[in-house]
Amino acid sequence: MARIADLSLKHRLFLKAYKLRRLDPVPWAPLRRPLRECRVALVTTAAFYLPGTEPFDEALRGGDTSFRVLRVREPDGTSPPGLRDLRIGHRSSAFDPAGIVADHNLALPADRFLELEREGTVGRLHEEALSFMGSITTPGRLVKQTAPEAAALLVAAGVDAAFLTPV
Repeated sequence: MARIADLSLKHRLFLKAYKLRRLDPVPWAPLRRPLRECRVALVTTAAFYLPGTEPFDEALRGGDTSFRVLRVREPDGTSPPGLRDLRIGHRSSAFDPAGIVADHNLALPADRFLELEREGTVGRLHEEALSFMGSITTPGRLVKQTAPEAAALLVAAGVDAAFLTPV
């Protein structure tokens, strides 16, 4: 894991000047049943999208607060072959995508969660994951509009828990 001292001067200065937002109350809820009985959805900030779908807008000032829905589970409990073709729309110059290009499971652990499902650790991996862009420096719209829309989508699908992989 990188330390602030490992970053370039440009990125250290940005972090020093960046005003972090405090969320109060923190948006979370305790599980209502054991994890082995839960339907779990994956959420990533790797800005993954599939070829032929709308990419994230890397030029949007403050960051693209939209999200993409990605199919991560087939009815037979396998990963869709399309997951190998994921594209990354992340715009941070401090982000090195080499690891997640080599293995998308680092940022969207669908294969690992299918293994956990087979082992009985989680009840079921939800068929669809949500992908957001990381490095959103003006998160107001994300907090007020996009995140509640995404949460409502998961609740309507019967998801009990979301596993967030921040990038």
